[in-house]
Amino acid sequence: MELTTVRVDLPAVAAEEAASSAPRRSSEVVVVGGGPVGMYLAVLLLQEGVSVQVLEQRLNRSRHSRAIGVHPPALASLAQAGIAGTMTREGIRITQGEARSAGRTVARLDFAAASARYPFVLTLPQVRTEQLLEERLRALDPGALVRGARVEAFSDNGAAVRVHGIHGEEPFTTQACLLVAADGARSPVRSALGSGWASRELPDTYLMGDFPDGTGDGTLAVLYLEPDGIVESFPLPGGLRRWVVHTDALQQDPTASGLAELVRQRTGHRLEVAGNSMLSAFGVQIGRAHRLVSGRTVLIGDAAHQISPIGGQGMNLGWLDAAAVAPIIAASLQGKPVGRELREFERRRRRDAVVASAQAQMNMVLGRPLPAGVMALRNAGLERMFQVPALGGAVARRFTMQ
Repeated sequence: MELTTVRVDLPAVAAEEAASSAPRRSSEVVVVGGGPVGMYLAVLLLQEGVSVQVLEQRLNRSRHSRAIGVHPPALASLAQAGIAGTMTREGIRITQGEARSAGRTVARLDFAAASARYPFVLTLPQVRTEQLLEERLRALDPGALVRGARVEAFSDNGAAVRVHGIHGEEPFTTQACLLVAADGARSPVRSALGSGWASRELPDTYLMGDFPDGTGDGTLAVLYLEPDGIVESFPLPGGLRRWVVHTDALQQDPTASGLAELVRQRTGHRLEVAGNSMLSAFGVQIGRAHRLVSGRTVLIGDAAHQISPIGGQGMNLGWLDAAAVAPIIAASLQGKPVGRELREFERRRRRDAVVASAQAQMNMVLGRPLPAGVMALRNAGLERMFQVPALGGAVARRFTMQ
């Protein structure tokens, strides 16, 4: 097969801050993207005896923690990496959720019955989850994660993949049997492959932040269904609580006091503004790649499918991608035929992404503003529905990705 080179341009990294470890000349698998999904896949592969390089352009882990929710199927997968125990000890175990409106309870969800092994949804800041994954990765192979590595081009000749880039000021070339793109929703690798990407922007916008928890709700997750839009409230370690508020438009200059005022207006809770430790305004885009497997390259995580963050399923979906593809990669490197397994991987992961995306969009519809009278009728219907145990259990399983 004729060698073809695909250019991929990524933002530059300051040379003086480049990580000390350098890319190796070769490995069996190169993973582009050292976020939680890329590192998790690398851990699984190293545990199978596969040599891995993870190329990450960021010099340090981001301190901005959007993703906090870890669902039971993902926890079961993370147990394979040896970090689920620490996560469950440090995180907050949410066994129940409650929907409120106009000061009264509309519905209750019991997550404890949704999974026998992990009867809860765990909340843990993403920065801590990434730290645990990086520590496990470096324990298995201290040089596997290369920070400050900017991929500029790659080529696939049918027998191997060659990756070219810059580390600090020095160019590098590394060769691998397989390339895995875990480089996010704007994945340059996916774009360069021409895999196709169907996406759209949804009208919903949100403002979220972490504040000291003065609600008295303990480990309860609470959704406030109000005419002006939903307010979500989740407990976090360290006596904090995350608040997520549906807004009329994307706020360009959000403030902690502005978020606190929206929470007060809709729920009556007064937040300690001075204790705010994270603030983010965001819109919602969804998308799916047309193909997850192209030659010797595989897409996983947000590079394969971007879903709404409402419901906290995106990072979990990426971990499940990694858990599904890791044994296929290991088998292929042992010379076993894996064509059928790869096709099944692609089919199942695309299907699961569709299901997760539909659930996330349903969550958003539930949280959109409604006239007070329509909201009251809708909530009355929800209250009657959740009085049927079987329906409540089904919703709890769907919310926890069962």
